[in-house]
This record gives sequence, structure tokens and C-alpha cells, in this order.
Amino acid sequence: MEIVLTRSATRRELHRACRAVPLAANADRTRLMTVRPAKSPGRALRSLRHELDRLLPIDVLTTHYPDASGKVLINLVLTRATRSVIRRAAAARGQKPAEFVARAVGAAVERDKQDRAQQLAVQLRGLLVHYAPEDVLTCTARILLDRQHFASPTQCDADGSRPSSSSHTTP
Repeated sequence: MEIVLTRSATRRELHRACRAVPLAANADRTRLMTVRPAKSPGRALRSLRHELDRLLPIDVLTTHYPDASGKVLINLVLTRATRSVIRRAAAARGQKPAEFVARAVGAAVERDKQDRAQQLAVQLRGLLVHYAPEDVLTCTARILLDRQHFASPTQCDADGSRPSSSSHTTP
């Protein structure tokens, strides 16, 4: 399960929550991960929400991996007004509220994926103004294959080798 928080958890909140459920947190304590045994992914999300809601500022809970039908489950707490808006919008489209939300979220994820791909293409075109395509490819391959430096940005020279200085910057 992945837990997305509305803000960074304080150290005290995280400590209290970890006493109830084993958690792994990212660096800024806004995203957490845990494994939750249950009869179904939906039950796992509901029980996790029930156990942690009073301890952490939870925004969204999701299953980290798709289920048997290829879907990632999301657990949200919606206000009464939001549920009403969703019901009306779903009815206007002849859909059930859950179907409406699933399609809206799916479309938003797809738009985000396309936006990120477009941003990457723009940045790559910017690099290709200054570097030959084979140099960019060589540098990319070196960074991806080098496990020590995979998580940290590095700079490659035009020949694809790393600079000799210890500073690491993104080209």
C-alpha cells in the first residue's frame, strides 16, 4: 500500500504511526509504504485507513501494484458536497459514481503521462542543440547502468565520460 499525505508527517506522528503499522517513508515524509495482509486489496485499504486516519494526515491510499484485473485501487475520503457533485456529474453521463471517478482519474493519469513525455522531449531537444545524439545516448546509458549514481544527477562530458571533479550537476 502507498500512503500519500496532505503534508509532511512530523517525526512524532510518524513514530506513533510506525508503532501501529510498519512503514517506510520517503525523504520528506509525504509518502509512505507498507504491506497489509487482508482478504482483498479493498479490505486492506479500508483497514489501513481505519488504523492510521487518527495518526497521520492521510490524503490518498492506493494499492502499489495492480490487482488481477490490472487496476490500482484508490481509497479517498470525500466530503458530502464532493460526493454530491460526483453523483450529479455521473448521472449526467449515465454512469455510476465509482465508474465516473475511475474514468476521470484514468484520464487525468493519462494526461499527466503525456505531459511528462512532452516535457522530456522538450528537454531532450534542448540537449540535442548542444550535444550529438550519440553523446546524449551514451551519457544516458552510463547513468542508468551505474547503480551508484542512478539516484543522483550527474554530468557527462561530450564524449560520454564523467567529469573528473567530484561535483555532480545535471547538464
